[in-house]
Parts: sequence; C-alpha cells; structure tokens
Amino acid sequence: MPRPHLSKSLRCLLDAFQPCFTFATFATFVVAALVVELPFLQRPIALSVLFRLWQPGGPSKPALAFQLVTLIARARPDRRVHVVADGAYLCRTLRHLPDSVTLTGPPPRHAGLYEAHPDTAQARPLRRRGRPRVRGERIGTPAELAAATPGVPTTVTRYGRTSTVTVHERRCLWYGVFRSQPIRVLAVREPRKPGFALVTTDLTTPAARIIECYAARWAIEVALADAKHITGAGEARNRTRRAVERTAPFVMLAQTLVVVWYHLAGHSPKVVTEHGPRARWYTTKPP
Repeated sequence: MPRPHLSKSLRCLLDAFQPCFTFATFATFVVAALVVELPFLQRPIALSVLFRLWQPGGPSKPALAFQLVTLIARARPDRRVHVVADGAYLCRTLRHLPDSVTLTGPPPRHAGLYEAHPDTAQARPLRRRGRPRVRGERIGTPAELAAATPGVPTTVTRYGRTSTVTVHERRCLWYGVFRSQPIRVLAVREPRKPGFALVTTDLTTPAARIIECYAARWAIEVALADAKHITGAGEARNRTRRAVERTAPFVMLAQTLVVVWYHLAGHSPKVVTEHGPRARWYTTKPP
C-alpha cells in the first residue's frame, strides 16, 4: 500500500488545545502536528506528535511552540520543516528558529512593513560611520502593500476546490517581529470573499504552494475536534497533576496511531464504498 505523501520537507502545524476541565480552569496544551496526504482522503490530515502543557506564569505558548519545532527539526536534520500557525505564533519568540525551518502565518492588520534598505547591499568600506541602516522606506500595512503592488492571477487548490485568486507579493521587512530578516508578504484577493494576508520566511516556494499550505492548517482544527468528541480527550475529568499532563497527549497520540494503522493495514476501498449509502447526511461531502 502506498505510504503517506511526504516530500523532502515536513509540514508542521501549531495550535493550542483545551481537552478537559478541573472545576473552573482549563488545561491548555500547545500541539505540534505533521500534515500528510493519504490516498483514501481528498483532504490533508494532521497527525499530532508533540505536546507541551501551558500553565499561567510559566513559559508562553510561543515559547513552548519553539521547543516543539526545534525537537522536530533536530529529529529530521535531513529535511526542511515548513511551520504553519495562526497569528498568535508570529512573534519575536519564533524569530530564531533553526535554519532548516520556515514559518508562515497571518500578520495583524496593523503590521508595519518596510523595504530593505539599499545600503545593506553595499560593501562595508563604502558605508558611513556608525551602525548601518537596516530599514528602507515604509510600505505600511498589508492592505497598503496590496494597494501599491501589482496583483498576479494564481491558481490554488484549497478545501477540495480549485480557484483563481489575485496575489500581491513583495519581499520586505517586518521589523517589529523579524528585524532585518527578509520575509515575503502575500496579500490574497478573491471575488466575493474577504481578502487575507500571509507572512512567510520561505523565500523560494511558489506563492500558490504557500497559500495551499496555509489552507491545510485547518487539518489541525479537525484533528483537535476529533480528539475531543470522538477519541475521548473531551471526556477526561482529571484532578492530579500527572493525569492532567498525560491523558490528553496519550489520547491524541493514540488517535495518530489509529490513523497510521488504518493507512498501513486497515483501509479497504470496498468497506468505504459500502458505508457511503448509510451515511446519507454526508452525500455531498468528500471523505
């Protein structure tokens, strides 16, 4: 049976998860998941692999996410790791990720973008005394960048559909977060839908692939919802420290193992075909 689709790079998703409660407080985990594409599904699926319990007064969620991404990068130094996360993780804490890791996510609407200063390309003897300037002219917010940058029609496949969007792309600086590290900003516009912007430290991957990878972030939301309502993480009622730390990660790892087992040994196209007519409320949705 064919293996899950894995190229020479790994796609990693980050999110926070609240599986259970103790009286009036929630246990929150930062979860790292790997995205794979399986032959019997028409959508990407997230396999939860690493977890960190977040506690008030302890390391922040981005700091815990940094630990998880670093572990994944060290485990597979032969592969590039493309991290996709929501806007909460696009912060200074994740600015110093390993060289093999790129980060993609949506910036806030007020993000201040700048051109790279042309003096940075000059040889040092030609510069004036003092610290060289890093920022060039101010571009403005992502919306202002989109208004000042020509758009390019781009075909993307997301959520099981293929459509054409207009992408306004520019390489620039987000000095408030990434300092002098070059980034790419993709402002995406499509008819009858609100536009959105993405920031990525990946300077080489085509824009269409970046947009598709970000759309695959929804897979972790599905995985967390399944862990709560199907696998049983939402039914945990724990009180002791070790139980709180272990139950939810164990449930999500068990869910990952079930998916891997089903792909390698349990899948039967005949069973899926027979089950289709019984699931009448999902006749218009792909598996």
